[in-house]
Amino acid sequence: MNESLRPDEVIPPGGKSLQLRALTKDLLEFLPNIIKLLGGLMKDPRVPRRSKMLLGAFLVYLVSPIDLVPDAIPVVGVVDDVLLAAYAVNHLIARAGEDVVLEHWDGPQDLLEMVRSVLDAAGSLVPPPVRKWIDRFSG
Repeated sequence: MNESLRPDEVIPPGGKSLQLRALTKDLLEFLPNIIKLLGGLMKDPRVPRRSKMLLGAFLVYLVSPIDLVPDAIPVVGVVDDVLLAAYAVNHLIARAGEDVVLEHWDGPQDLLEMVRSVLDAAGSLVPPPVRKWIDRFSG
């Protein structure tokens, strides 16, 4: 079977698409690396406390019933959480510094670069007033 991904792929009835299987596999390989990175950065004394607090504040926001866009609104309600998560994680990684991040990263270097570019792109979608408010909080 050809495992290459096609943008016009149709999901067969009762089966998983190749794209979904590839995405699931990539996510399962990626998650342990990012969790270990974030855990290491949160424990590392060289990472600014305010950056750690920002990530912690986001986690509190995530479980809080108060939301910028209610999760009951399809798609958009979840997208705001994803964008804010990306912004908080990107902020923590950026403030930690290259050497500290590399010490805590166990995955391939190209994956880390891809993670950074995706986080940066997603974080740039956070509305400027929200970014400005977050940046003022986190110093």
